Amino acid sequence: MVVEGRAPDPREARSAAEFIALLRVLKDESGLTFRELTLRADAVGDVLPRSTIANMLGRTSVPREELLAAFVRACGCGPTEIEDWLGVRKELAVHGRRAGAGDAGEDEAGTEEAGEVPGAPTPRSPEPATEPPVGPPPARRRSRTFLVTGVSLLVLAAAAVTVALLVRDEQPGPAPVAGPVAGRTVQIRSVHSGLCLSEKRGTDSGRIYQVPCDEETIPAFSLRPLGDDVWRIVTDHPDFGLGCTGIWDGMREAGALMQDQECGKRGSAEAFWIEPQGHPVKGYRIRPAHTHLCVGAKAGSSKPDAEMVQMGCDGVDRGRLFSFDPVASDAAGG
Repeated sequence: MVVEGRAPDPREARSAAEFIALLRVLKDESGLTFRELTLRADAVGDVLPRSTIANMLGRTSVPREELLAAFVRACGCGPTEIEDWLGVRKELAVHGRRAGAGDAGEDEAGTEEAGEVPGAPTPRSPEPATEPPVGPPPARRRSRTFLVTGVSLLVLAAAAVTVALLVRDEQPGPAPVAGPVAGRTVQIRSVHSGLCLSEKRGTDSGRIYQVPCDEETIPAFSLRPLGDDVWRIVTDHPDFGLGCTGIWDGMREAGALMQDQECGKRGSAEAFWIEPQGHPVKGYRIRPAHTHLCVGAKAGSSKPDAEMVQMGCDGVDRGRLFSFDPVASDAAGG
């Protein structure tokens, strides 16, 4: 959250590019990640997706008013500061540019340096020379053009570096792994692909796929211990109610699909060993109790919409390690 006295002043911006640069500074001073900003906005009823923040900070025009208000509020700005940001944004949106606080003073100083006195009569210009000047024409205008071009290139380079740093800041590495906890609603995430287990909305097959975790995942998953490190994966579907995850029809063959269904129809095919792997733990295997095989994405795929199946546990754990990430409420979803 922004510390008082460290927040940038939006009134320093004279162009949309400078305004966006100040927004990046505001985000850095807040010390918050994109995800944390999204959560803070959601807590007060604002809509501020992570992808929208990234797009806003990478553009060259001022953002929409409601987006700007949600962002600066999430960064910790109070009502007065928010009004300052919105006021500057409006001025830039209408005029494209605004005068800086020191522009007038600079102009007056430039006049005095040139030897001009405000209010004094303008001296007559000398008569034009009767002969053309000897030598090359003055290069002052050309040098100024080169100077402006150089400054523009430096500004563009700085903007590119800023965006690269923002991207690196939001890609800190692999997400931490969470183990099973009884009764806690979780998203079951594949460590290999970073995708989460879910059915497809609008279908009744109960088949389990891997989808992006920030989409709405269904059903809601929770874990119930059965003893001896064996767990039941309990489901709560918005259309079909409570159920259990298991292996299709209790099949024992490798390649059999993972499926949600009513509890009690598949015996031990609805029970799973959940085993930590690695030191430190890199993820957890999910092993159907009736086969001792492993659950994973079909063919070890890391792509969305790959089906989840039971397969052999030999070899590299590609697509066969999972994390049980807690969700903030009793409804699954990103």
